[in-house]
Amino acid sequence: MVIDVKKLYERLDDYKGSEIVLQGWIRNHRKQKEYGFIDFNDGTFFKSVQVVYDDKLDCFDEVQTLHVGCAIEVCGTVVDSPAKGQEFEVQMKSFKLLGDCGDDYPIQPKRHSREFLREQAYLRPRTNLFNAVFRVRSVAAYAIHKYFQDNGYVYFHAPLITASDCEGAGEMFQVTTLDLDKVASLGKVDYSKDFFGRRANLTVSGQLQAETFALAYKKTYTFGPTFRAENSNTKTHANEFWMIEPEVAFCDLDGDMDIMEEMLKYVVKYVLDNCGEEMKFFDNFVEKGLIEKLNKLVDSKFVRVTHEEVISILKKANVKWEFEPEYGEDIAKEHEKYITEYFNGPVFIKDWPKDIKAFYMKQNPDGKTVAAVDLEVPGAGELMGGSQREEDYEKLVQRMDDLGMEKDGLEWYLNLRKFGGCYHSGFGMGFERLLIYLTGVENIRDVIPYPRTPGNCEF
Repeated sequence: MVIDVKKLYERLDDYKGSEIVLQGWIRNHRKQKEYGFIDFNDGTFFKSVQVVYDDKLDCFDEVQTLHVGCAIEVCGTVVDSPAKGQEFEVQMKSFKLLGDCGDDYPIQPKRHSREFLREQAYLRPRTNLFNAVFRVRSVAAYAIHKYFQDNGYVYFHAPLITASDCEGAGEMFQVTTLDLDKVASLGKVDYSKDFFGRRANLTVSGQLQAETFALAYKKTYTFGPTFRAENSNTKTHANEFWMIEPEVAFCDLDGDMDIMEEMLKYVVKYVLDNCGEEMKFFDNFVEKGLIEKLNKLVDSKFVRVTHEEVISILKKANVKWEFEPEYGEDIAKEHEKYITEYFNGPVFIKDWPKDIKAFYMKQNPDGKTVAAVDLEVPGAGELMGGSQREEDYEKLVQRMDDLGMEKDGLEWYLNLRKFGGCYHSGFGMGFERLLIYLTGVENIRDVIPYPRTPGNCEF
């Protein structure tokens, strides 16, 4: 019977002394004259299994021809290992070659640069680093769904093609079936002839549509891909990424922060509890002290301060800033870092100047700020952003007018305020930004299986 490597590790005592069958791939093959060692991995567990064989084996010469990368089936006996730090090994009795691999296989048992592995993105999950990263990605995604499902949220599938820009600004990828060569020769675009009869784009957020479900189900969330046509080549930006966006009716800004804190702690703890080997690997080889950092976040109480209070703290700091902090303006990365160090933990910064925030955020009584919040975490800066949404129809219309926004196509969103609208809140978190924080892998290109960045659309 074929068993998984994960099951072998979990029930090792049951299998010791027994004959088992494994199916997987050769990660490394160390050959000697009279015996050999195969590092065997089947993808079900981070750790590999050492398969040993010697020249008493009938197929010894054939085994010695196997290359790194080959897919094989191994029949062998689980025995105690004499090697230091290794509890067991599998003594081969026979094998089958299930998939050969040539000498030109790019992923050899040596250290490869992350840049090189991005060029081999279809193979990089076979390396330790990316095997760990994408397992954590899978487990973290499940934890997010589990948190919301266990707390009564309805999972909403936001449309990927939309006619509106939730943020009111920003570059979007256009979706069209028009013959662009013909359009270019005419010099103008008749969108009535396009597939949807109007201009359409890939979504930058599912928030606006999610609000419609919150006002029907009370608690909803969307978790899916979003797109930004920004020509930004940084470690933290990609043109296709995933967003978690819950929306909750009858929830104010304080309630929004409660959910943000609870959800983040839940997901972090779930990953720590269910990706032990992967997290140890990251702690040892990627970011020293990572596990301690994450446990500290889980155990901490998040501080809540206003944007005005933050600016005051920054202005009083004995620091020479690259960007001078100012009331009414956004804060820079250096400011985020200082604030999390100042409070020695995660910080909610709330009540932001309305002029630098989106149109849909609830205006505070002071007329200058909105009920918006950003969560800053040590070592990563901004991790989430949310707000109480403006439920007052007249105020929302006026805000759109002040910003010079077109209301065409957003009538349905405005009507939510007329048809049983209520106070409600939500937030967004970039999934990849969370993964960077969880793994210590600092480049967004290395936490997405197939990154889409300017000039890069391979695989």
